[in-house]
Amino acid sequence: MTTHAPHAPQARDSSQGPRSDPRAGNAAQSVTLPASLDEAVAALAAMPAAVPVAGGTDLMAAVNAGLLRPAALVGLGRINEIRGWQYQDGHALLGAGLTHARMGRPDFAALIPALAAAARAAGPPQIRNAGTLGGNIATAAPTGDALPVLAALEAVLVIVGPGGARREIPVSHLLAGREMLRPGELIGFVRVPLLHAPQVFLKATGRTGPGRAVASVGLVLDPARRGVRCAIGAVAPMPLRPLEAEQWVASLIDWDGDRSLAPEALEAFGEYVAAACVPDQGEPVAPAVLHLRRTVAVLARRALGRALSS
Repeated sequence: MTTHAPHAPQARDSSQGPRSDPRAGNAAQSVTLPASLDEAVAALAAMPAAVPVAGGTDLMAAVNAGLLRPAALVGLGRINEIRGWQYQDGHALLGAGLTHARMGRPDFAALIPALAAAARAAGPPQIRNAGTLGGNIATAAPTGDALPVLAALEAVLVIVGPGGARREIPVSHLLAGREMLRPGELIGFVRVPLLHAPQVFLKATGRTGPGRAVASVGLVLDPARRGVRCAIGAVAPMPLRPLEAEQWVASLIDWDGDRSLAPEALEAFGEYVAAACVPDQGEPVAPAVLHLRRTVAVLARRALGRALSS
């Protein structure tokens, strides 16, 4: 299970750095536009109060609402090295500047289908065109569509720091607050294993069409390790991994055969996941809790069923 830091290590969507003081004025005093990650890190080191920004989909909403008054901005939109991806030892090394729109395209979907599905569900076109992978992680909003997928994939972040320093941390550690970004650091890349196996992203929203998730699920099969990995988003401040449910259902799958499961097993898996991720909060159980639990159970059941039938 991952947990979310109460003091998030980075700022808003597509910004990557500490929040600036809301009392710092009515507008950013300066804007720096570096052309490389090293230049961006140097700019942040020189201006500790600066807020990094790429898509700015959440940052500008916070500024417009009067919740954030950055003293300075470091724009990441010109840094080409983080706008694509490359192959690396059985993994995809994804630039933090990849937009949701780019990740939603067929060539990317062929690599990491669940992340592509999450990107396509991220909102209307203007949000998908601007919002970035790194911003989704940096914001760490409970409803971030990419987060349960990254948690299920056990993605690793490549953190870029001053003086060319590089270090790696599991994405779940950052979301849990177990490891924080240090002054002047940025998320440069996200390393994701290429499993070449079924994976699914599903979400339920409170309204028709694209919207904020009430609950979401990222589920991947890992035949090499004979495992099922599932992460539930939006129901808590962080993606939740129902580890016991994963292990239980993986033990039922015939990994050398057709990988099918009886409908009763799928149903039980959904209930197992829901009970782990939406626990009782007293007696009697509130109707809203029961509804959320049913929603999670349906999503988990459907995700596993689709993965096994792919």
